[in-house]
Amino acid sequence: MENADEKIRLTQFSHGGGCGCKIAPAMLSEMLARLPAGIAPPELLIGTRTSDDAAVYKLNDQQALIATTDFFMPVVDDPFDFGRIAAANALSDIYAMGGSPILALALVGMPIGKLPPEVIGRVLEGGASMCREAGIPVAGGHSIDSVEPIYGLAAMGLAHPERVKSNAGARPGDALILGKPLGIGVLSAAMKSGRLDEAGYKAMIAVTTQLNRVGEKLGLRDDVHAMTDVTGFGLLGHLLELCRGSNCCAELVFEALPVIEAARTLAREGVKTGASARNWSSYGNEVELRDAAPWQQVLLTDPQTSGGLLVACAAEAAKDVLALFHAEGYTVAAEVGRLQANRGQAPITAIAYC
Repeated sequence: MENADEKIRLTQFSHGGGCGCKIAPAMLSEMLARLPAGIAPPELLIGTRTSDDAAVYKLNDQQALIATTDFFMPVVDDPFDFGRIAAANALSDIYAMGGSPILALALVGMPIGKLPPEVIGRVLEGGASMCREAGIPVAGGHSIDSVEPIYGLAAMGLAHPERVKSNAGARPGDALILGKPLGIGVLSAAMKSGRLDEAGYKAMIAVTTQLNRVGEKLGLRDDVHAMTDVTGFGLLGHLLELCRGSNCCAELVFEALPVIEAARTLAREGVKTGASARNWSSYGNEVELRDAAPWQQVLLTDPQTSGGLLVACAAEAAKDVLALFHAEGYTVAAEVGRLQANRGQAPITAIAYC
């Protein structure tokens, strides 16, 4: 007998999925600009100023609390996989700050009259399984009856106050290293249109359910100056946040970027998400593309769900940092560019050789 998981396509209940349903960077900036100045105690080491992945609050001389939340609508139809992906994506913010997660709270919104309890249960099971892999409990949460399925985590972690990796820490001359391949948004769009084959789906799941736990070890290195994870704003959008926070400019080489091969093929065929265009319209005026084909621009702006860590490290340490990535199972991690001093040029120059 067919089970409930096989009868229901989760993506049919949502207008967008994964990190592709994030509010566009330009609109988000406009919204946040209206916020009044908040309380900023000296213990708040990182708040909203540098667009970092999480807030950081100093508890004592040895410990800082890292707090974040992330949730979204289904990026895949399988409820267990959806839960795993959403949890990995949320925990990534802790790793991107160089921290170690300690616990999570589940955030759940489900259309109760449309999804049976066993399907919702599988989503929760998937998220809990990823938290077990990270070695932390799901210690509680909150749930509501919502129009569209929503799942994610509020996550907390710890790091030494002097080892937190902020967007503001990068330096001119730093090497840029990307830990996971690009193309998740393209694969998601292909899945929704029935163009994604089994191999492409497996590649998508493998990338999105790989925890960015290498961030814990990277956080201990003095030669790693800054980290972020690449999610809904695409590689260019999150690199821009790092450049702004650190007052640097960046040069990317497209041919150096790791890309999921199925996504490369589909992007050449014109497959893309609506979020990719929204991303470009938000920040394209701050990027100089040299010799880039349209499909290459798509991959540079492609929203990544549970994407890879983007690391700025001392140039002389790039080889060792790459070796650490590879040893930890991020087999396609690559050096993709360099940071430069800000002398009034475009924040990012992306060089592509068609």
